[in-house]
Amino acid sequence: MTTIALFGAGGKMGCRIVDHLKDNPAYGLRCVECSPRGLASLAERGLPPTPPEQAGRDADVVILAVPDRLLGQVAREVVPGLRSGALVITLDPAAAHAGELPTRPDISLFVTHPCHPSVFELEDSPEARADFFGGVKARMPIVCALAQGPEADYARGERIARDFFAPVTRSHRITVEQMALLEPAMAETVGIAVIMALREALEEVVRRGVPRAAAEDFLYGHIKVPLGIAFGRVDFTFSDGAKLIAEFGRRRVLQPGWKAVFEPESVKQQVRAIVEGKLEPAS
Repeated sequence: MTTIALFGAGGKMGCRIVDHLKDNPAYGLRCVECSPRGLASLAERGLPPTPPEQAGRDADVVILAVPDRLLGQVAREVVPGLRSGALVITLDPAAAHAGELPTRPDISLFVTHPCHPSVFELEDSPEARADFFGGVKARMPIVCALAQGPEADYARGERIARDFFAPVTRSHRITVEQMALLEPAMAETVGIAVIMALREALEEVVRRGVPRAAAEDFLYGHIKVPLGIAFGRVDFTFSDGAKLIAEFGRRRVLQPGWKAVFEPESVKQQVRAIVEGKLEPAS
């Protein structure tokens, strides 16, 4: 049996991991939590909290399911007390890429993150279709990276990640640097910004008098069609008029040189902003 110390066990991600691992006979789960809400979530699951020093000392694997801004602080408190050969798992690349995690030559560091259910995957059940995040009813891929440690610990980390992110369709092995390109740079810095611009566009046309129901129906359908075309999922193309006016929009909405967000220096700046919880003043 693998003993796992789960820090942040009563949080959003922690509870998802608890629900997957608490009844799995392959694991002995030690739940570390300090917030009243987190403790209440553990109590609802019939699980007592374990003192952090005891949990870390006894653990084969430590999972840090805590916010990015706290991850470095928690890791600096936990890592010195771990047994030799322990595996530390984080659920986001920001702290690792920002150099916030302490290291020891005798422990391993594994980073993993869900891809979330694809907009192009059609689930059979209403419950799975309603599982936007994944890991409850909806299937999803994951990405994994071994930041430090022997090759055998990649397999160990991936096996555990598959279990707590289940149901998992496939696992992609990448580096921590590549994971930071995916998130935050691609999925959040660009992706969320563009998606929130769509939301603002919806609110703007409603403000200008279009009935909300009509605007929502129109936008949701017109999100699906361009996605299918742009990513080669359907066998037709944008019309000449659509391509022309999309270029009109690109020139006015996207700043020239916006792909600089993927340059290493920019990605470092982004992960530092995440772990520090603040943005540098706009130039």
